[in-house]
Amino acid sequence: MSANRTVYFVFSRLQRHFNTRTAHTTAGGCRVISGSRLLLQHPLPGSAVCCRNVSSKSVPPKAPDTSLFVPVSLKTDDPADGTVGAELTQPLDKNELLKVLNKFYKRKEMQKLAADHGLDARLFHQAFVSFRKYVLEMTSLPADLHIILSDICCNAGHIDDIYPYFMRHAKQIFPMLDCMDDLRKISDLRVPPNWYPEARAIQRKVIFHSGPTNSGKTYHAIQRYLAAKSGVYCGPLKLLAHEIFEKSNAAGVPCDLVTGEERTFVDPEGRAAGHVACTIEMCSVNTPYEVAVIDEIQMIRDPSRGWAWTRALLGLCAEEIHVCGEAAAVDFIQELMYTTGEEVEVHTYKRLTPFSVLDHAVETLDNLRPGDCIVCFSKNDIYSLNRQIEARGQECAVIYGSLPPGTKLSQAKKFNDPDDPCKILVATDAIGMGLNLSIKRIIFNSLVKPNINEKGEKQMETISTSQALQIAGRAGRFSSVFKEGEVTTMHRDDLPVLKEILSHSVDPVETAGLHPTAEQIEMFAYQLPDATLSNLVDIFVSLSQVDGLYFVCNIDDFKFLADMIQHIPLNLRSRYVFCTAPINKKQPFVCTSFLKFARQFSRDEPLTFNWVCRHIGWPLAAPRNIKDLVHLEAVHDVLDLYLWLSYRFMDMFPDTAAVRGIQQELDIIIQQGVRNITRLIRASDPNLSDPLQPQGQPPEQNAAAAAGSRSRSRGQRGSAETTEKSLASRLVKDGLLTPDLLKQLQREWSKSLRQEGGGQSLFSAELNNKSIKGKRKNKK
Repeated sequence: MSANRTVYFVFSRLQRHFNTRTAHTTAGGCRVISGSRLLLQHPLPGSAVCCRNVSSKSVPPKAPDTSLFVPVSLKTDDPADGTVGAELTQPLDKNELLKVLNKFYKRKEMQKLAADHGLDARLFHQAFVSFRKYVLEMTSLPADLHIILSDICCNAGHIDDIYPYFMRHAKQIFPMLDCMDDLRKISDLRVPPNWYPEARAIQRKVIFHSGPTNSGKTYHAIQRYLAAKSGVYCGPLKLLAHEIFEKSNAAGVPCDLVTGEERTFVDPEGRAAGHVACTIEMCSVNTPYEVAVIDEIQMIRDPSRGWAWTRALLGLCAEEIHVCGEAAAVDFIQELMYTTGEEVEVHTYKRLTPFSVLDHAVETLDNLRPGDCIVCFSKNDIYSLNRQIEARGQECAVIYGSLPPGTKLSQAKKFNDPDDPCKILVATDAIGMGLNLSIKRIIFNSLVKPNINEKGEKQMETISTSQALQIAGRAGRFSSVFKEGEVTTMHRDDLPVLKEILSHSVDPVETAGLHPTAEQIEMFAYQLPDATLSNLVDIFVSLSQVDGLYFVCNIDDFKFLADMIQHIPLNLRSRYVFCTAPINKKQPFVCTSFLKFARQFSRDEPLTFNWVCRHIGWPLAAPRNIKDLVHLEAVHDVLDLYLWLSYRFMDMFPDTAAVRGIQQELDIIIQQGVRNITRLIRASDPNLSDPLQPQGQPPEQNAAAAAGSRSRSRGQRGSAETTEKSLASRLVKDGLLTPDLLKQLQREWSKSLRQEGGGQSLFSAELNNKSIKGKRKNKK
């Protein structure tokens, strides 16, 4: 070996040793800082790693899910030392090189050594494939690596000498290997109370108002809220926050309203009032209050939104925290408050009005009574039932989740008005919170509801006892005209199942939700600068450590939005805010709008009122069918998204007032569409079948009637049956017939049909006779 080569070989060995000790990466690497220095340089409020004082020996570190480690693409530039390696040794034989590398891969000792440094079998394989490709395809390797490989090929070195260079490459494509300890510290979520030092600095009094629906628990908490010098109400829905906002101001207590899409200040000059009603996600954990009210505390275990209740309960700076919710949450809240050193005073309430489970199902829509509410878990079921009910001469109100708040309130007012002919309500479980309704009888059309499991997968499940009680409790509310409530099912087979569900006690709350903050994700991104936001969140959840009282909320919606806008150039904080936007990902138009908003934002071009109007096609016409109505609901959601973003990026979404104005106009258009929903349903599907045939009618007769209806539909452009129904509806609406008289006429017509053996109603026969006479006159 020549002197020059010997000197260079020694130098390369020292350089390799230095690289291994400092873990400095040259491409796609991460800057390694000790955990203590990292926290000192990033004293961010709300971070999970503030004030941690738990011994690492008490809980073993969580093994990462290495399937989430995405390899970083390396630059293929030639090394700075050029062809020095080849000049000092000789060019490498690619075939020999391949044999050497494959032998290295099969060495059990190397696999075990790599595993000790964080490379499990999956990562070891991925790293080796990348390393082999790098070695074989690079025209000029770094001199130190070239010399080592040349020595091995010439039997002057051991195959294990490849390992340090292999690990150097592995840490370049998997930078998280070098900063795993820091990542674990950032994602340590074991002591959430320490995230809120301001709340821990005061001695808070926690009062739990426990009871079922319609027991007055929230009423008593609100009375204390109104009597306080300052207060905050935190509710799960905009409607509830708006209700407290109006009640407070009506009682002479100035109160502001804060939701994701709205800021309403009672002071003309915009000064903040002492009281504020807000949605739970919008509460401030930095503002001091005398009294705070947290409503529906059992939602702290909600798979998606539970983190908001955890944050409010642990972080609100209030002398008194009034918590309202189910008795099933009492023990857990007491245990949670024990970790903060705060005791819980429990006030228990009983339901103000009774409700009973009936011994018979409704079975047919002909048995509906004024004050009935049919609960469905599908919008299609709502449309179908609405059409069938109005076909029987009864007006019907509808409420479901995607309707704008104004439309929901309008439909609730219509149903509650004793002077309005609308006496039947068809709704989803959206009525479970936020609406005061005069319901006599709750009728479950189904007991199966689509849910999202812990893995984020959609599945059909029987409703829980908590959900059933929440919905059933809407019957016979204290403030309504009905002092007793009734609960039953539409179908006979569901009734024993419902009784079984209601006979059980509500499952106790056992865990509270958590969610990574923007600060935590920023710290992760500092360590992994080349990872996508979706991948950062995945790795965070994979490494996160929580104790038995907490769980990490489902982040699928967040990741869905992150992946959607990954290709759009945004800084990390803006990207994070966009991905927390509450949008319905099932609506293609909403998703498309979200994408366009992000793209326009990334260009630093303000989203003006005119731009929005062009995008949504404003002005919009009244809906002609259900498809049009669904689109208008999606447009309303898009305007909600604009308003939501406008309070996060005021300069880029400047026309809040104008957008809110057209949103209010759109709400009126949607309200008109919902009032005419039966006509829209008919326009959408004129041959919609009736899934709720009377059970006493033989299937053969049902089939024959359906066949007759289809043949009549084919033979006539407008069927007599449809004309009959629309005429009957008009007669009832005009006051010429009452619903009771119409039912009596229907019974008489049915009796007449049975006697005559005819297959058509009296109206149909009369209309057909008139049609025949008209044709004869035309022929003459």
